[in-house]
Amino acid sequence: MFISEAWAQGTGAGGGSDFLVQLFPLVLIFVVFYFLLIRPQQSKMKAQKEMLAGVKRGDRVVTGGGIIGLVTKVIGENELQVELAEGVRVRIIKQTITDILTRGESVRGAKEGDEDEKPMLPSAAPATERKSLLGGLFGKK
Repeated sequence: MFISEAWAQGTGAGGGSDFLVQLFPLVLIFVVFYFLLIRPQQSKMKAQKEMLAGVKRGDRVVTGGGIIGLVTKVIGENELQVELAEGVRVRIIKQTITDILTRGESVRGAKEGDEDEKPMLPSAAPATERKSLLGGLFGKK
């Protein structure tokens, strides 16, 4: 008796355009994500893949752990031998390489299984003497 019935109002003839208006922000967000996130990431992955395909003997590389070494041998499709110091060679997975610092010159006459007897890393320069600040002040050599 005190409760009146509620009647739903009709939406009118423009019901389909409301759906497009609501969908427009979602489409806009997807377009922004595509051009700002997805597309640059795909091009970066493509460049990384091309870089890894071009790794050869003599390249100076940086691994994912920050270790710098010289590629001494390409063992297989996914594996390399890297010289970290004179006489210290390790096998690494090719996908762990993050950057190539310098490209090595192509070695003429060397086959894939050949090993050079000479080390590929340059010899380390002798360490210079360090002078302390207090020693310089008080005349000590």
